[in-house]
Amino acid sequence: MRTLRPELASLLLLGMALAQRQVTVQEGPLYRTEGSHITLWCRVSGYQGPAEQNFQWSIYLPSAPEREVQIVSTADPSFPYAIYTQRVRSREIYVERLQGDAARLHITELQDRDAGEYECHTPTTDERYFGSYSAKMSLVVIPDSLRVTAVPQTLNKVERDSLELKCEVSKSTAQHSHVSIAWYRQRGSEPPVEVISLSRDFVLRAGSTYAQRQATGDVRLDKVGETTSKLTIYNLHPSDQGEFYCEAAEWIQDPDKSWYTMTRKRSQGAIVNVQATDKEFSVRLETEKRVYTVGEPVEFRCILEAQNVPDRYFSISWAFNSSLIASLGPNAVPVLNNEFAQREALGQLKVAKESDNVFVLKIYRLRLEDSGKYNCRVTEREKTVTGDFIDKESKRPKNIPITVLPLKAGFAVTAISRTPGVTYNESFDLQCIIKPHYPSWVPVSVTWRFQPAGSTEFHDLVTFTRDGGVQWGDRYAGFRTRTAIEKAESSNNVRLSISRASDTEAGKYQCVAELWRKNYNSSWTRLADRTSNLLEIRVLRPVTKLQVSKSKRSITLVENRPIPLNCSVKSQTSPDSHFAVLWYVHKPSDADGKLILKTTHSSAFEYGTYAEEEGLRGRLQFERSASGGLFSLTVQRAEVRDSGSYYCHVEEWLLSPNHAWYKLAEEVSGRTEVTVKQPDNHLQVNQTHKNVTILENQWVTLECLVNSRTSPASQLSVEWYVWRPGHSEKEAVAQLSRQSILRYGEVAALGDLRNRLHLESPSPGLYLLTIQNATVQDSGAYDCRVEEWLLDPSDRWYKRAEDLSGIITLTVKQPDPTLQVDTATSNLTVQEKESFPLDCSILSRSSQESHFAVAWYNLRAKEGGGRSEEEEKEAVLSVGPDAVFSQEASHWEGRLRFQRLSAVLFRLTVLQAGVADTGNYSCRVEEWLADPNGVWYRLAEEESGAVTVHVQDTGSTLQSVICSNDALFYFVFFYPFPIFGILIITILLVRFKSRNSSKNSEGKNGVPLLWIKEPHLNYSPTCLEPPVLSIHPGTID
Repeated sequence: MRTLRPELASLLLLGMALAQRQVTVQEGPLYRTEGSHITLWCRVSGYQGPAEQNFQWSIYLPSAPEREVQIVSTADPSFPYAIYTQRVRSREIYVERLQGDAARLHITELQDRDAGEYECHTPTTDERYFGSYSAKMSLVVIPDSLRVTAVPQTLNKVERDSLELKCEVSKSTAQHSHVSIAWYRQRGSEPPVEVISLSRDFVLRAGSTYAQRQATGDVRLDKVGETTSKLTIYNLHPSDQGEFYCEAAEWIQDPDKSWYTMTRKRSQGAIVNVQATDKEFSVRLETEKRVYTVGEPVEFRCILEAQNVPDRYFSISWAFNSSLIASLGPNAVPVLNNEFAQREALGQLKVAKESDNVFVLKIYRLRLEDSGKYNCRVTEREKTVTGDFIDKESKRPKNIPITVLPLKAGFAVTAISRTPGVTYNESFDLQCIIKPHYPSWVPVSVTWRFQPAGSTEFHDLVTFTRDGGVQWGDRYAGFRTRTAIEKAESSNNVRLSISRASDTEAGKYQCVAELWRKNYNSSWTRLADRTSNLLEIRVLRPVTKLQVSKSKRSITLVENRPIPLNCSVKSQTSPDSHFAVLWYVHKPSDADGKLILKTTHSSAFEYGTYAEEEGLRGRLQFERSASGGLFSLTVQRAEVRDSGSYYCHVEEWLLSPNHAWYKLAEEVSGRTEVTVKQPDNHLQVNQTHKNVTILENQWVTLECLVNSRTSPASQLSVEWYVWRPGHSEKEAVAQLSRQSILRYGEVAALGDLRNRLHLESPSPGLYLLTIQNATVQDSGAYDCRVEEWLLDPSDRWYKRAEDLSGIITLTVKQPDPTLQVDTATSNLTVQEKESFPLDCSILSRSSQESHFAVAWYNLRAKEGGGRSEEEEKEAVLSVGPDAVFSQEASHWEGRLRFQRLSAVLFRLTVLQAGVADTGNYSCRVEEWLADPNGVWYRLAEEESGAVTVHVQDTGSTLQSVICSNDALFYFVFFYPFPIFGILIITILLVRFKSRNSSKNSEGKNGVPLLWIKEPHLNYSPTCLEPPVLSIHPGTID
């Protein structure tokens, strides 16, 4: 046989390696969101057979990772299990064939139950199995937490305006993921145009339409919060009109390092309308009036009306009687000529830009020479590439002429009051009226003077100075905190308002007005002064309106509950009234009510004697409603001794203008009768009686079940009792206190019962007493006594109730004896000097833990007797339950061998048998068991059947040989007798017939017939003598 060349062998091995089938799937684990469309690809290589391979997809769910659930197959339409059949038929799940050996699994709407381990399997088309035919990957389905929100709105903009839109994007995915944000503009059915986007890698880029504007800074995307992004477009174009919306996508990186879009969502859109601008503009000039008085202010407003003003450049110039006053360039910096520059420096004139299209010229104090024509001119300027400005179009409105008149010096002053009599702690107003009404810019000073009641002198109270300041008098500084002075804008009238009037504000008031003129050198000249009439103000105490609810009510509640007490003020004198509330309780044994708590008008607490004596301080809670008219006192954790009649005493306090509180009135409320009782007893223990019988050494569990209790917060103590036979009273077994402390009773403490007791409470209200290794002494009638303890409001525990359970009669008995020994009898013949066995077989026993005492006995005839001699019983050997052997008799010594062949089979072998060993042998079995205390007691005893043993002497006669063999004995001594009997009966029958044939009853020769009697067999059961067979002659009838 030729050998292959090494090159050819290498090619064959390479071909075999290339022919190995290999299935690969998309690397996992993959994280996908619920409701998304996912794909999983699968490829097979190294296969044999047709170029188009089939693919089968299965899933192993997390709940049963070892169980395959079939999904879809390219070859078998019946391949899906029932849970996927409908989804496959509706094309919610399908397989897309990419090419002959590659396919992709589609799940169009991923569900939470689709999570698991996916397996792609390719049925074999190979000549033999070689390679892998399936591959697995893991898919994890997570909730879709991406949220994209924006405010839906419609915005109307003008060309070159700015646009700001915000979009909030949030997610709560536990896995590491990135978010990309993009803004789009869409008009009608046109495809969306990308404005700007922030990629998952935090790269900011604009769409092709907005790339140039983003480079110049007109398009921006900023993050303004943790989850909010803002789109800003400056210098809007008409082409920017449309619907703007933001779209966000959540990305996750797969194990193959590629990024996958788990979910993508868009916000609601904002409709933006952009109106094209017009380059035309117009100018108008406005002022309040045309005639002014010297010293009065005037304001001229030059208003520019144009589109897109902030993005255009305008300059303004002001003119008076065609002379330039000031000008403002595009930078809004005013430039004034010399004369008006001085007035502007003194604060008498102002030129400013109020807004983009409003420019102001303001003269604070007009002079007579300011009469004339005023105007403004607006010029649009254009900025060149070099940054310079060139003038374009210029426009100005019509002139506005004004007239400045001199100031008149004649005037009168009057003091009035609409409330000459005011209520204590209320307010009143005093007015100083100056006629004619000078404008507010006219320098007028007004002084209020006051003469207190009972005094004869006036003193300055407060002055409204000529420059608008307020100056208080030295003697009445207290007025300052409660007095307000104001001057009307339309006139020089001055009002004096005094709040919270009291006796100190009662008296006479008058005002003094002075007219001033300010000179050019800033000096002042008083032109005139006038004094008003007198006003007398009387201050009265307020009339009380205090009313407290008089309604009565009764409250009955359970101990440890709160006692709600309300005190309602139905009406009060003033919204600023404060109340002092005193709470009282009246007991039947007391003559008067006792003070519990007092809250002063300043909200200070004072505990009464009753609260101190009864220890209520820690249980009182006082509240006042936000409206102020309802007061509540709650006595927490009520006790029985808290029962009584409760009421409140309300005092109304008012604050005087001097900041001193005074009591205006007081009133008592209706009473609330409170009855506090202990909670009703709901303790109930299961009263079912039971009888339980068990065998000694078994475990028994006694149940004490609390069906209901008074309170879930109560504590229970359980004590078990037993009434044993022969005892006159019940005895305590064990007690589980409410603190879960276990104590043993005398019954358990004196004996070993303590070590065998187990008390537990597996669930609330269920108590189990387990007695391990029960003894007969544990028998008796058991019951449990349950005590329920409650916590009173003083944190002291008291016994509220107790109840007894039903009686459980427990009977512990010893096992029923089932001992049974083989009682069959047998015969045994042995030769002298041989050995013979004596088996003692136990057919059944009462327990597998039983021990046995075995004794063998020999029953034989006494010496010197005849056939009716007496028998005597001799103990051969006894073995106790503790395997202790008895002393052997002298003639058995050294000839006995004891064997325990099994747990229920004992054998005693007699060695060197002698003729004296002949006799009947039996065994006596005693069954012993140990009680739970380890003390052994005899449960039963049985005696086996007799074994007859005959020991032959080595020199025995034929008689002994025959007697030693049962078959030979019966053949020689028993079977011949029936044969002889039949023969004799036959002879007698023949003879009888021959006799009847004769004429008379006698023979011919007169000889009488012989009567043959039954043969007599003498049988010795001991086979010591041969049987004696004798035939006796009969008698003649």
